[in-house]
Amino acid sequence: MSSPSAIDKTLMVLDAVLEHSRFTDVVNATGLAKSTVHRIMASLVEHEFVAQADDGSYHPGPKALRLAGHALTNVDLATVARPVLADLVAQTRCTVHVGLLNGDEAIYVARLDGPKPYRMPSRVGKAIWLHCTGIGKALLAEKDDEALEVHITRTGLPARTPLTHTTAAALKADLAQTRARGYALDDEENEPGIRCVAAVIHDHTGAAIAAVSISTLSLEQSIAQVALMAPAALEAARKISAALGYREPTS
Repeated sequence: MSSPSAIDKTLMVLDAVLEHSRFTDVVNATGLAKSTVHRIMASLVEHEFVAQADDGSYHPGPKALRLAGHALTNVDLATVARPVLADLVAQTRCTVHVGLLNGDEAIYVARLDGPKPYRMPSRVGKAIWLHCTGIGKALLAEKDDEALEVHITRTGLPARTPLTHTTAAALKADLAQTRARGYALDDEENEPGIRCVAAVIHDHTGAAIAAVSISTLSLEQSIAQVALMAPAALEAARKISAALGYREPTS
């Protein structure tokens, strides 16, 4: 394998600075010689891609932040998600959605149908409740206790079907299971005859901003069978999150 070029080394150092503020940690993360890292860091500071604080620590500089701001302004979640959703449809042969958190609701921003003779009663732009949908419960599971209580009080948890969780106790029990297993299930709680599994999407700050779901008819698959598609939903959510700049916490 050829040694990294000067450009490769510069990008390695810049990438490491996004994760590590101390010089020695940047050296360890890149595996480059201290002298090489020092020279690159000095150049990045000079050109304002990296800033050095009074205590000697390093942070993204104004030019790096401006670039990030411009990029994020132009990010369209539906566009980012579309190739991932296409792969998910090919894998599951089911209808898939991405829903974006919008206050006490989520908005469908993307939908792709599987090769089935039926169509789900959903459309891009449609608002959905959080407490009775897979997408919504994946997002609610990310809220702390105080924010969840506020949501419950504000919305009142109205019923969509006879299986909707309409009490705080029932919803909290469901969300506890969602957190434990890492994905949400909707067992005919939003639409009679429809089940889905969903996983949360994080943005570059780590915030839970959306979720991806896989939907099917209850006549076709039991809730246990739907749950078997959870790894596919989780992987799709991971890919979309990564495309938005999210980095999973390191152990």
